[in-house]
Amino acid sequence: MDFLQQLRVFVAVADNRSFTRAAEALRATRPTVTNAVNELEESIGARLLHRTTRQTSLTSEGRLFYDRSVAILNEVGQARNLFGGVGDAPKGRLRVDIPVAIAKPLIIPNLPDFQAKYPDIDLILGVSDQPVDLIAEGVDCVLRIGDLPVSSLVGRVLAKMAMLICASPVYLDRFGAPETVEDLRGHLAVNYFSGRGHIAIPWRLPRGTDERELRLETGILVNDTEAFVACVLAGMGLIQVPGCVVKDYLNSGELVRVLPKLRPVHRPLSIMFPAREHLAPQVRVFIDWAKSIVADVDSPWLSPP
Repeated sequence: MDFLQQLRVFVAVADNRSFTRAAEALRATRPTVTNAVNELEESIGARLLHRTTRQTSLTSEGRLFYDRSVAILNEVGQARNLFGGVGDAPKGRLRVDIPVAIAKPLIIPNLPDFQAKYPDIDLILGVSDQPVDLIAEGVDCVLRIGDLPVSSLVGRVLAKMAMLICASPVYLDRFGAPETVEDLRGHLAVNYFSGRGHIAIPWRLPRGTDERELRLETGILVNDTEAFVACVLAGMGLIQVPGCVVKDYLNSGELVRVLPKLRPVHRPLSIMFPAREHLAPQVRVFIDWAKSIVADVDSPWLSPP
């Protein structure tokens, strides 16, 4: 195996943090990948990777060599395409995690388009509302709704999602419809939590040109979007939810918008990925594709960032 190909294999192992996953991404055998890295380490006279049964990580020398390797491969790609050549199509493993709220209405219906454009990318799609450790779990990027936590990850806002207050006709017949924001305090809420703390995410309401938080008495606390919507349909309380999640229920009359004249607040829909100067091609094209499909959605509840 030539030196450039050894660099590609080494970068794949570092990006995937696993010899096995790198072999899958490169569509090579595990021994081929192992031998390439061993030969590379021998030829440069440095140990590049820490190997354990659970994880592979870069040594201090490996981190320096990784940056240089990516730069070299990037230069090779630019040289190859200098006069308009197409270059290699993105290929390999891509693991993405998306929230339940946008999986069915937005992402999954458009995936055939992504597969048609990038047939050599092996997509692994996780659908979850719970936090994901990208590094530990080998996830390339995630889509998330709401304010992003402070972290080493890079976050790009794709759109703003309008948050509506809704209830079922059964609940409103029983408890009455609130007519003002202050009336909300006398009602039960189906509240949502994320993570292990079981702490309800506060509602956000407009106040002049700004926003304020409101915490309602919890009728039930859930951590899954489908359960969240099922509870409000069952009449267990009011919810504040992205409009695109409940639009079909609003159109059918199964849910009713509460305080419809109240200006909706908006929460960001963002894509997050590890902070790296050189993203893997399959990650880069997925980010661009996600931006394009969100921009094409014609919905009153989804707006540009």
